[in-house]
Amino acid sequence: MIHQYKLNGYNLVLDVYSGSVHAVDEVAYDAIALVDQGKSDAEIVDTLLKQYADHPEVTADEIRDCLDDIEQLRQQGRLFTQDTYADKAFDFKNRSSVVKALCLHVAHTCNLNCSYCFAAQGKFHGEAGLMSFETGKRALDFLVENSGTRHNLEVDFFGGEPLMNFEVCKQLVAYARSIEKEHNKNFRFTLTTNGIGLTDEVIEWANKECYNVVLSLDGRKEVNDRFRKDIKGTGSYERIVPKFQKLVKAREGQPDKTYYMRGTFTHYNPDFTNDIFHMADDLGFTELSMEPVVAPSDSPSALTEEDFPVICEQYEILAKDMLRREKEGKPITFYHYMIDLEHGPCIYKRISGCGSGTEYMAVTPWGDLYPCHQFVGEEKYKLGDVWNGVTNTELRDEFKLCNVYARPDCADCWARLYCSGGCAANAMHATGDIHGTYEYGCRVFRKRIECALMIKAAEALDPELAKNRKNALLDLEADCSTCGGC
Repeated sequence: MIHQYKLNGYNLVLDVYSGSVHAVDEVAYDAIALVDQGKSDAEIVDTLLKQYADHPEVTADEIRDCLDDIEQLRQQGRLFTQDTYADKAFDFKNRSSVVKALCLHVAHTCNLNCSYCFAAQGKFHGEAGLMSFETGKRALDFLVENSGTRHNLEVDFFGGEPLMNFEVCKQLVAYARSIEKEHNKNFRFTLTTNGIGLTDEVIEWANKECYNVVLSLDGRKEVNDRFRKDIKGTGSYERIVPKFQKLVKAREGQPDKTYYMRGTFTHYNPDFTNDIFHMADDLGFTELSMEPVVAPSDSPSALTEEDFPVICEQYEILAKDMLRREKEGKPITFYHYMIDLEHGPCIYKRISGCGSGTEYMAVTPWGDLYPCHQFVGEEKYKLGDVWNGVTNTELRDEFKLCNVYARPDCADCWARLYCSGGCAANAMHATGDIHGTYEYGCRVFRKRIECALMIKAAEALDPELAKNRKNALLDLEADCSTCGGC
Protein backbone atom coordinates (compact mmCIF):
# COMPACT_ATOMS: atom_id res chain seq x y z
CA MET A 1 0.00 0.00 0.00
CA ILE A 2 1.21 3.49 -0.85
CA HIS A 3 -0.14 6.96 -0.17
CA GLN A 4 0.63 9.87 -2.51
CA TYR A 5 -0.01 13.54 -1.90
CA LYS A 6 1.37 16.98 -2.73
CA LEU A 7 2.13 19.59 -0.11
CA ASN A 8 4.29 22.71 0.09
CA GLY A 9 5.90 22.01 -3.30
CA TYR A 10 6.82 18.39 -2.48
CA ASN A 11 5.49 15.32 -4.27
CA LEU A 12 5.40 12.76 -1.49
CA VAL A 13 4.98 9.01 -1.57
CA LEU A 14 4.61 7.01 1.63
CA ASP A 15 5.19 3.28 1.44
CA VAL A 16 2.91 2.21 4.27
CA TYR A 17 4.42 -1.11 5.29
CA SER A 18 8.10 -0.18 5.12
CA GLY A 19 7.64 3.33 6.48
CA SER A 20 9.73 4.78 3.63
CA VAL A 21 8.96 8.35 2.66
CA HIS A 22 9.94 9.39 -0.88
CA ALA A 23 10.04 12.93 -2.23
CA VAL A 24 10.01 12.63 -6.03
CA ASP A 25 9.67 14.71 -9.20
CA GLU A 26 6.46 15.01 -11.19
CA VAL A 27 7.26 12.22 -13.66
CA ALA A 28 8.19 9.75 -10.93
CA TYR A 29 5.10 10.74 -8.94
CA ASP A 30 2.82 10.00 -11.89
CA ALA A 31 4.73 6.84 -12.81
CA ILE A 32 4.36 5.46 -9.30
CA ALA A 33 0.61 6.10 -9.44
CA LEU A 34 0.36 4.17 -12.73
CA VAL A 35 2.43 1.28 -11.38
CA ASP A 36 0.06 1.19 -8.41
CA GLN A 37 -2.84 0.90 -10.83
CA GLY A 38 -1.23 -2.21 -12.34
CA LYS A 39 -0.28 -0.65 -15.68
CA SER A 40 2.44 -2.31 -17.74
CA ASP A 41 5.71 -0.53 -18.48
CA ALA A 42 4.66 -0.01 -22.11
CA GLU A 43 1.33 1.48 -21.04
CA ILE A 44 3.06 3.78 -18.56
CA VAL A 45 5.57 5.03 -21.13
CA ASP A 46 2.82 5.71 -23.64
CA THR A 47 0.60 7.46 -21.05
CA LEU A 48 3.36 9.69 -19.71
CA LEU A 49 4.67 10.65 -23.15
CA LYS A 50 1.19 11.91 -23.98
CA GLN A 51 0.78 13.59 -20.60
CA TYR A 52 4.12 15.39 -20.92
CA ALA A 53 3.90 16.11 -24.64
CA ASP A 54 4.71 19.76 -23.97
CA HIS A 55 7.87 18.78 -22.10
CA PRO A 56 10.42 17.56 -24.66
CA GLU A 57 12.89 16.73 -21.90
CA VAL A 58 10.61 13.89 -20.80
CA THR A 59 11.63 11.09 -23.13
CA ALA A 60 10.77 7.40 -23.33
CA ASP A 61 14.26 6.53 -22.12
CA GLU A 62 13.90 8.81 -19.10
CA ILE A 63 10.58 7.23 -18.22
CA ARG A 64 12.05 3.73 -18.54
CA ASP A 65 14.94 4.79 -16.29
CA CYS A 66 12.38 6.02 -13.79
CA LEU A 67 10.54 2.70 -13.92
CA ASP A 68 13.86 0.90 -13.32
CA ASP A 69 14.38 3.05 -10.21
CA ILE A 70 10.88 2.23 -9.01
CA GLU A 71 11.53 -1.48 -9.48
CA GLN A 72 14.82 -1.19 -7.62
CA LEU A 73 13.01 0.42 -4.68
CA ARG A 74 10.49 -2.41 -4.80
CA GLN A 75 13.30 -4.97 -4.67
CA GLN A 76 14.86 -3.11 -1.73
CA GLY A 77 11.60 -3.31 0.20
CA ARG A 78 11.08 0.44 0.13
CA LEU A 79 8.15 0.73 -2.26
CA PHE A 80 5.03 -1.36 -2.86
CA THR A 81 5.89 -3.57 0.07
CA GLN A 82 3.29 -6.05 1.23
CA ASP A 83 1.59 -6.21 4.61
CA THR A 84 3.59 -8.80 6.50
CA TYR A 85 2.39 -7.57 9.88
CA ALA A 86 -1.13 -9.01 10.06
CA ASP A 87 0.20 -12.22 11.55
CA LYS A 88 2.13 -10.17 14.11
CA ALA A 89 -1.14 -8.91 15.57
CA PHE A 90 -0.61 -11.93 17.74
CA ASP A 91 -3.04 -13.21 20.32
CA PHE A 92 -2.49 -10.55 22.96
CA LYS A 93 -4.20 -12.77 25.52
CA ASN A 94 -0.94 -14.74 25.62
CA ARG A 95 1.07 -11.59 26.19
CA SER A 96 2.23 -10.87 29.73
CA SER A 97 0.11 -8.24 31.45
CA VAL A 98 2.85 -5.79 32.32
CA VAL A 99 1.60 -2.42 33.57
CA LYS A 100 3.89 0.46 32.62
CA ALA A 101 1.93 3.57 33.52
CA LEU A 102 -0.80 4.91 35.76
CA CYS A 103 -2.91 8.03 35.53
CA LEU A 104 -3.55 8.93 39.16
CA HIS A 105 -6.77 10.89 39.59
CA VAL A 106 -5.67 12.53 42.79
CA ALA A 107 -8.58 14.99 42.62
CA HIS A 108 -12.07 14.53 41.27
CA THR A 109 -12.77 18.18 41.71
CA CYS A 110 -11.60 21.33 39.95
CA ASN A 111 -11.21 25.05 40.52
CA LEU A 112 -12.32 25.76 36.94
CA ASN A 113 -15.67 25.05 35.31
CA CYS A 114 -14.79 24.43 31.65
CA SER A 115 -18.02 23.70 29.79
CA TYR A 116 -16.36 21.47 27.18
CA CYS A 117 -14.63 19.30 29.81
CA PHE A 118 -14.92 15.58 28.98
CA ALA A 119 -14.52 14.93 32.72
CA ALA A 120 -17.65 16.89 33.66
CA GLN A 121 -15.73 19.66 35.42
CA GLY A 122 -13.44 17.12 37.04
CA LYS A 123 -16.07 14.92 38.69
CA PHE A 124 -16.25 12.36 35.85
CA HIS A 125 -20.05 12.23 36.16
CA GLY A 126 -19.74 11.02 39.75
CA GLU A 127 -18.94 12.32 43.19
CA ALA A 128 -16.23 14.83 43.96
CA GLY A 129 -13.36 13.50 46.01
CA LEU A 130 -9.64 13.60 46.77
CA MET A 131 -7.29 10.62 46.74
CA SER A 132 -5.83 9.73 50.12
CA PHE A 133 -2.13 9.04 50.54
CA GLU A 134 -2.95 5.45 51.50
CA THR A 135 -4.85 4.87 48.25
CA GLY A 136 -2.14 6.53 46.16
CA LYS A 137 0.55 4.54 47.94
CA ARG A 138 -1.28 1.33 47.19
CA ALA A 139 -1.59 2.41 43.54
CA LEU A 140 2.18 2.84 43.30
CA ASP A 141 2.71 -0.55 44.92
CA PHE A 142 0.25 -2.06 42.43
CA LEU A 143 2.27 -0.54 39.60
CA VAL A 144 5.55 -1.94 40.93
CA GLU A 145 4.03 -5.37 41.53
CA ASN A 146 2.61 -5.58 38.01
CA SER A 147 5.46 -4.00 36.02
CA GLY A 148 7.58 -7.12 35.64
CA THR A 149 11.17 -6.24 34.70
CA ARG A 150 10.16 -2.85 33.31
CA HIS A 151 12.55 -0.22 34.72
CA ASN A 152 10.91 3.09 33.75
CA LEU A 153 7.42 3.58 35.19
CA GLU A 154 5.21 6.52 34.24
CA VAL A 155 2.80 8.22 36.64
CA ASP A 156 0.63 11.22 35.74
CA PHE A 157 -0.93 13.38 38.44
CA PHE A 158 -4.31 14.11 36.92
CA GLY A 159 -7.76 15.37 37.77
CA GLY A 160 -9.91 17.36 37.92
CA GLU A 161 -7.15 19.59 39.09
CA PRO A 162 -4.38 17.62 40.84
CA LEU A 163 -2.97 20.67 42.64
CA MET A 164 -6.12 20.71 44.75
CA ASN A 165 -4.48 17.70 46.40
CA PHE A 166 -0.88 18.89 46.23
CA GLU A 167 0.21 17.57 49.64
CA VAL A 168 -0.70 14.03 48.61
CA CYS A 169 1.17 14.48 45.31
CA LYS A 170 4.29 15.42 47.28
CA GLN A 171 3.88 12.49 49.65
CA LEU A 172 3.45 10.04 46.80
CA VAL A 173 6.58 11.21 45.00
CA ALA A 174 8.56 10.92 48.23
CA TYR A 175 7.24 7.40 48.73
CA ALA A 176 8.09 6.40 45.15
CA ARG A 177 11.64 7.71 45.51
CA SER A 178 12.04 5.68 48.72
CA ILE A 179 11.28 2.36 46.98
CA GLU A 180 12.91 2.88 43.57
CA LYS A 181 16.30 1.37 44.32
CA GLU A 182 14.88 -1.63 46.17
CA HIS A 183 12.73 -2.62 43.19
CA ASN A 184 15.08 -1.42 40.41
CA LYS A 185 12.52 1.08 39.16
CA ASN A 186 12.67 4.66 37.95
CA PHE A 187 9.47 6.64 38.45
CA ARG A 188 8.86 9.41 35.92
CA PHE A 189 6.14 11.79 37.03
CA THR A 190 4.01 14.12 34.95
CA LEU A 191 1.86 16.92 36.33
CA THR A 192 -1.17 18.02 34.29
CA THR A 193 -2.50 21.32 35.60
CA ASN A 194 -4.75 24.24 34.73
CA GLY A 195 -2.33 26.55 36.55
CA ILE A 196 -4.70 28.12 39.06
CA GLY A 197 -2.95 26.47 42.00
CA LEU A 198 0.62 27.07 40.87
CA THR A 199 2.76 28.63 43.59
CA ASP A 200 6.49 29.07 44.02
CA GLU A 201 6.52 25.89 46.10
CA VAL A 202 4.70 23.92 43.41
CA ILE A 203 7.00 25.25 40.69
CA GLU A 204 10.11 24.29 42.64
CA TRP A 205 8.71 20.83 43.36
CA ALA A 206 7.52 20.20 39.80
CA ASN A 207 10.82 21.28 38.30
CA LYS A 208 12.65 18.92 40.62
CA GLU A 209 10.39 15.87 40.57
CA CYS A 210 8.34 15.90 37.36
CA TYR A 211 10.08 15.08 34.12
CA ASN A 212 7.10 16.53 32.27
CA VAL A 213 4.46 19.14 33.02
CA VAL A 214 1.36 19.67 30.89
CA LEU A 215 -0.02 23.19 31.12
CA SER A 216 -3.58 23.82 29.98
CA LEU A 217 -4.01 27.01 27.96
CA ASP A 218 -6.23 27.41 24.92
CA GLY A 219 -4.28 30.30 23.41
CA ARG A 220 -5.54 33.85 22.94
CA LYS A 221 -7.22 35.44 25.95
CA GLU A 222 -10.63 35.61 24.34
CA VAL A 223 -10.38 31.98 23.19
CA ASN A 224 -9.11 30.67 26.52
CA ASP A 225 -11.64 32.60 28.57
CA ARG A 226 -14.61 31.51 26.47
CA PHE A 227 -14.53 28.09 28.17
CA ARG A 228 -11.79 28.05 30.80
CA LYS A 229 -13.67 29.94 33.49
CA ASP A 230 -14.04 29.51 37.21
CA ILE A 231 -17.34 28.84 38.96
CA LYS A 232 -18.07 32.57 39.09
CA GLY A 233 -17.66 32.80 35.31
CA THR A 234 -14.33 34.64 35.42
CA GLY A 235 -11.76 33.72 32.79
CA SER A 236 -8.46 32.16 33.85
CA TYR A 237 -6.02 33.67 31.32
CA GLU A 238 -4.73 36.57 33.40
CA ARG A 239 -4.16 34.36 36.43
CA ILE A 240 -2.43 31.43 34.80
CA VAL A 241 -0.22 32.87 32.06
CA PRO A 242 2.30 34.59 34.39
CA LYS A 243 2.50 31.40 36.47
CA PHE A 244 3.09 29.25 33.39
CA GLN A 245 5.81 31.62 32.20
CA LYS A 246 7.48 31.51 35.59
CA LEU A 247 7.41 27.70 35.70
CA VAL A 248 8.82 27.34 32.18
CA LYS A 249 11.56 29.89 32.79
CA ALA A 250 12.58 28.07 35.98
CA ARG A 251 12.62 24.83 33.98
CA GLU A 252 15.16 26.12 31.46
CA GLY A 253 18.57 24.51 31.50
CA GLN A 254 17.24 21.10 32.51
CA PRO A 255 17.50 18.92 29.38
CA ASP A 256 15.91 15.96 31.16
CA LYS A 257 12.79 18.00 31.91
CA THR A 258 10.06 18.73 29.40
CA TYR A 259 6.80 20.64 29.24
CA TYR A 260 4.14 21.46 26.75
CA MET A 261 1.23 23.83 26.51
CA ARG A 262 -1.91 21.83 25.93
CA GLY A 263 -4.79 23.68 24.31
CA THR A 264 -8.15 22.66 22.88
CA PHE A 265 -9.65 24.14 19.74
CA THR A 266 -13.38 24.07 19.11
CA HIS A 267 -15.98 25.23 16.61
CA TYR A 268 -15.35 28.74 17.92
CA ASN A 269 -11.64 28.81 16.98
CA PRO A 270 -10.88 26.48 14.06
CA ASP A 271 -8.22 29.10 13.18
CA PHE A 272 -6.15 27.59 15.99
CA THR A 273 -2.78 28.50 14.49
CA ASN A 274 -3.43 32.01 15.75
CA ASP A 275 -3.56 30.56 19.26
CA ILE A 276 -0.34 28.61 18.71
CA PHE A 277 1.43 31.66 17.32
CA HIS A 278 0.16 33.74 20.23
CA MET A 279 1.60 31.26 22.72
CA ALA A 280 4.90 31.14 20.81
CA ASP A 281 5.41 34.76 19.78
CA ASP A 282 3.62 36.73 22.47
CA LEU A 283 4.05 34.43 25.47
CA GLY A 284 7.38 32.77 24.68
CA PHE A 285 6.33 29.11 24.85
CA THR A 286 8.00 26.73 22.38
CA GLU A 287 6.54 23.30 23.26
CA LEU A 288 2.97 23.35 22.02
CA SER A 289 -0.09 21.21 21.47
CA MET A 290 -3.60 21.98 20.29
CA GLU A 291 -6.12 19.16 20.46
CA PRO A 292 -9.43 19.09 18.57
CA VAL A 293 -12.34 19.04 20.99
CA VAL A 294 -14.19 15.75 21.28
CA ALA A 295 -17.78 16.63 22.08
CA PRO A 296 -21.30 15.39 21.31
CA SER A 297 -22.44 16.50 17.87
CA ASP A 298 -25.17 18.68 19.37
CA SER A 299 -22.70 20.60 21.54
CA PRO A 300 -22.11 24.23 20.48
CA SER A 301 -18.37 23.63 20.76
CA ALA A 302 -18.34 20.50 18.54
CA LEU A 303 -16.39 20.67 15.30
CA THR A 304 -18.54 20.63 12.17
CA GLU A 305 -18.10 19.66 8.53
CA GLU A 306 -17.76 23.36 7.73
CA ASP A 307 -14.83 23.53 10.12
CA PHE A 308 -12.92 20.64 8.52
CA PRO A 309 -11.36 22.44 5.49
CA VAL A 310 -10.40 25.31 7.78
CA ILE A 311 -8.70 22.90 10.15
CA CYS A 312 -6.78 21.26 7.27
CA GLU A 313 -5.62 24.66 6.07
CA GLN A 314 -4.50 25.54 9.58
CA TYR A 315 -2.37 22.41 9.87
CA GLU A 316 -0.66 23.29 6.59
CA ILE A 317 -0.08 26.89 7.70
CA LEU A 318 1.47 25.62 10.91
CA ALA A 319 3.75 23.09 9.16
CA LYS A 320 5.09 25.69 6.73
CA ASP A 321 5.61 28.21 9.50
CA MET A 322 7.49 25.70 11.62
CA LEU A 323 9.94 25.19 8.76
CA ARG A 324 10.39 28.96 8.51
CA ARG A 325 11.11 29.18 12.21
CA GLU A 326 13.58 26.31 12.01
CA LYS A 327 15.50 28.05 9.22
CA GLU A 328 15.64 31.18 11.34
CA GLY A 329 17.02 29.23 14.29
CA LYS A 330 13.91 29.77 16.39
CA PRO A 331 12.11 26.41 16.20
CA ILE A 332 8.95 25.44 18.01
CA THR A 333 7.69 21.93 18.72
CA PHE A 334 4.15 20.87 17.90
CA TYR A 335 3.20 17.67 19.68
CA HIS A 336 1.30 16.12 16.78
CA TYR A 337 4.16 16.67 14.33
CA MET A 338 6.66 14.76 16.47
CA ILE A 339 7.57 11.81 14.23
CA ASP A 340 10.85 9.91 14.45
CA LEU A 341 11.61 8.45 11.04
CA GLU A 342 14.86 6.90 12.19
CA HIS A 343 14.07 5.12 15.44
CA GLY A 344 10.57 3.73 15.65
CA PRO A 345 8.26 3.14 17.37
CA CYS A 346 8.57 -0.51 16.41
CA ILE A 347 5.90 -2.47 14.61
CA TYR A 348 4.56 -4.10 17.77
CA LYS A 349 3.81 -0.70 19.27
CA ARG A 350 2.31 0.46 16.00
CA ILE A 351 -0.05 -2.49 15.98
CA SER A 352 -1.05 -2.49 19.64
CA GLY A 353 -1.35 1.26 20.23
CA CYS A 354 -1.40 3.15 23.52
CA GLY A 355 -1.87 0.12 25.76
CA SER A 356 -4.99 1.41 27.50
CA GLY A 357 -6.56 -1.23 29.70
CA THR A 358 -3.43 -3.36 29.68
CA GLU A 359 -0.17 -1.42 30.00
CA TYR A 360 -1.79 1.86 31.02
CA MET A 361 -4.63 2.37 33.50
CA ALA A 362 -6.34 5.18 35.36
CA VAL A 363 -6.89 5.13 39.12
CA THR A 364 -9.80 7.01 40.71
CA PRO A 365 -9.52 8.73 44.11
CA TRP A 366 -11.08 5.59 45.61
CA GLY A 367 -8.62 3.20 43.97
CA ASP A 368 -10.81 1.87 41.16
CA LEU A 369 -9.02 0.89 37.94
CA TYR A 370 -10.22 1.93 34.48
CA PRO A 371 -8.61 1.45 31.03
CA CYS A 372 -7.71 5.15 30.83
CA HIS A 373 -8.84 8.53 32.12
CA GLN A 374 -11.49 8.88 29.42
CA PHE A 375 -13.28 5.74 30.59
CA VAL A 376 -13.49 6.80 34.23
CA GLY A 377 -17.13 6.99 35.32
CA GLU A 378 -18.23 4.39 32.74
CA GLU A 379 -19.05 1.64 35.24
CA LYS A 380 -19.05 -1.20 32.73
CA TYR A 381 -15.41 -0.37 31.97
CA LYS A 382 -14.20 -0.78 35.53
CA LEU A 383 -11.30 -3.25 35.56
CA GLY A 384 -10.91 -3.75 39.31
CA ASP A 385 -9.08 -1.83 42.00
CA VAL A 386 -5.56 -1.31 43.30
CA TRP A 387 -6.08 -3.68 46.24
CA ASN A 388 -7.41 -6.68 44.36
CA GLY A 389 -5.87 -5.94 40.98
CA VAL A 390 -7.59 -6.52 37.67
CA THR A 391 -10.59 -8.69 38.42
CA ASN A 392 -12.47 -8.02 35.19
CA THR A 393 -9.99 -10.05 33.15
CA GLU A 394 -12.46 -10.48 30.29
CA LEU A 395 -12.51 -6.71 29.78
CA ARG A 396 -8.72 -6.53 30.01
CA ASP A 397 -8.43 -9.25 27.36
CA GLU A 398 -10.82 -7.32 25.14
CA PHE A 399 -8.48 -4.34 25.33
CA LYS A 400 -5.48 -6.58 24.66
CA LEU A 401 -7.10 -7.61 21.39
CA CYS A 402 -8.10 -4.05 20.52
CA ASN A 403 -5.30 -3.51 18.00
CA VAL A 404 -5.27 -1.90 14.59
CA TYR A 405 -6.10 -5.19 12.86
CA ALA A 406 -9.17 -5.64 15.06
CA ARG A 407 -10.80 -2.53 13.63
CA PRO A 408 -12.59 -3.22 10.31
CA ASP A 409 -12.72 0.46 9.39
CA CYS A 410 -8.91 0.64 9.48
CA ALA A 411 -8.32 -2.07 6.87
CA ASP A 412 -7.75 0.27 3.92
CA CYS A 413 -6.36 3.28 5.78
CA TRP A 414 -2.82 4.33 4.87
CA ALA A 415 -2.27 5.98 8.27
CA ARG A 416 -3.14 3.01 10.45
CA LEU A 417 0.45 2.26 11.45
CA TYR A 418 0.76 5.84 12.73
CA CYS A 419 -2.40 5.92 14.85
CA SER A 420 -2.49 2.20 15.75
CA GLY A 421 -6.23 2.25 15.23
CA GLY A 422 -6.88 5.43 17.13
CA CYS A 423 -8.27 6.14 20.58
CA ALA A 424 -10.44 3.39 22.06
CA ALA A 425 -12.30 5.90 24.22
CA ASN A 426 -13.11 8.18 21.30
CA ALA A 427 -14.26 5.14 19.34
CA MET A 428 -16.49 4.02 22.19
CA HIS A 429 -18.04 7.43 22.66
CA ALA A 430 -18.58 7.85 18.90
CA THR A 431 -19.79 4.35 18.01
CA GLY A 432 -20.46 2.53 21.28
CA ASP A 433 -17.66 0.06 20.50
CA ILE A 434 -13.96 0.26 21.35
CA HIS A 435 -13.30 -1.52 18.03
CA GLY A 436 -15.01 1.27 16.09
CA THR A 437 -13.48 4.48 14.81
CA TYR A 438 -14.16 8.16 15.40
CA GLU A 439 -14.37 9.07 11.73
CA TYR A 440 -13.99 12.84 12.07
CA GLY A 441 -10.96 12.37 14.29
CA CYS A 442 -9.47 9.94 11.75
CA ARG A 443 -9.69 12.54 9.01
CA VAL A 444 -8.04 15.16 11.19
CA PHE A 445 -5.31 12.70 12.15
CA ARG A 446 -4.52 11.84 8.53
CA LYS A 447 -4.08 15.51 7.71
CA ARG A 448 -1.69 15.95 10.64
CA ILE A 449 0.40 12.99 9.51
CA GLU A 450 0.64 14.37 5.98
CA CYS A 451 1.94 17.64 7.37
CA ALA A 452 4.35 15.92 9.75
CA LEU A 453 5.83 13.79 6.96
CA MET A 454 6.18 16.85 4.75
CA ILE A 455 8.20 18.54 7.48
CA LYS A 456 10.52 15.53 7.64
CA ALA A 457 10.94 15.54 3.86
CA ALA A 458 11.77 19.25 3.91
CA GLU A 459 14.30 18.78 6.69
CA ALA A 460 16.00 16.03 4.68
CA LEU A 461 16.02 17.86 1.35
CA ASP A 462 16.29 21.58 2.06
CA PRO A 463 20.00 22.52 2.24
CA GLU A 464 19.27 24.95 5.07
CA LEU A 465 17.58 22.24 7.10
CA ALA A 466 19.41 19.09 6.01
CA LYS A 467 22.49 19.47 8.20
CA ASN A 468 23.05 16.29 10.18
CA ARG A 469 19.74 14.86 8.99
CA LYS A 470 19.47 11.16 8.20
CA ASN A 471 17.64 9.62 5.27
CA ALA A 472 13.91 9.59 5.85
CA LEU A 473 13.46 5.85 6.20
CA LEU A 474 11.68 4.27 9.13
CA ASP A 475 12.74 0.79 10.16
CA LEU A 476 9.55 -0.69 11.59
CA GLU A 477 11.59 -3.54 13.05
CA ALA A 478 13.68 -1.05 15.05
CA ASP A 479 15.84 -2.13 17.94
CA CYS A 480 13.57 -2.29 20.98
CA SER A 481 16.18 -0.52 23.07
CA THR A 482 15.31 2.76 21.37
CA CYS A 483 12.13 3.14 23.42
CA GLY A 484 13.45 1.79 26.68
CA GLY A 485 12.08 -1.69 26.18
CA CYS A 486 8.56 -3.08 26.32
